[in-house]
Amino acid sequence: MSERVAIVTGAAGGMGQAIVEALLRNDLICYGIDIDTVALEGMAERLGDRFVGLPADLTDVDEITAAFETVRNAHGGLDVLVNNAGTCFMSEFPNIPDGEFERQMSLNFSSAFHCCQQAVKLMLPRDGVRKIVNISSNGAYNFDVFDPPHYRASKAALDNLTKDLARRYAQDRISVNSIAPAMTQTPLFNVLSDEVLKKAIAQMPHGRAMQPSEVAEWVSFLISPAGDISSGNVIILNQGRDVR
Repeated sequence: MSERVAIVTGAAGGMGQAIVEALLRNDLICYGIDIDTVALEGMAERLGDRFVGLPADLTDVDEITAAFETVRNAHGGLDVLVNNAGTCFMSEFPNIPDGEFERQMSLNFSSAFHCCQQAVKLMLPRDGVRKIVNISSNGAYNFDVFDPPHYRASKAALDNLTKDLARRYAQDRISVNSIAPAMTQTPLFNVLSDEVLKKAIAQMPHGRAMQPSEVAEWVSFLISPAGDISSGNVIILNQGRDVR
């Protein structure tokens, strides 16, 4: 049996690095797509030859296509895709510039859509249950938290894509799930004011933000054999904050 091959988008960020490390511990060959070439080079030096950085702008369809073509040429197919790339712009409605709205949707939704298009083509010929994991957000459905509307919309669209692809490719044994974390300590904290950040963490039942490594373990579960029978789900990670 050929080795399992994974792609992680936004691989150089805090969450992305944790997910890459989790996949490597599960004996996958892992390709990381990110625009930060220097960070990818540092990861390759630290993680060894089972990690390969693919510098690419995920808002450019041609660059996405080229990155997946690199994996196809090297391995003939793909077993796991983790759509982790994303950000949160903080302009508030109605004063959201057009350019910010378009970039928010492009980074959080369109990039994942185009990566899924490429991934499915590479997954269909592979054996076993292949996995797509989309990193969504509690902001897609929790309207008590501070997230601005264009961020919410991008993540809600991602969850809808999850459900569509899960249904569409169930008989092909491609499993598609979303993970929707609440406050997780990543560089995105830097876009928040101290006041907003303090208030958000105070709402977490454990009194702390979650760690990227904790979310990455859920990715590990979904890409393992135990996750084979899970598809079309949005898995909410928020320490029980929103249970009513």
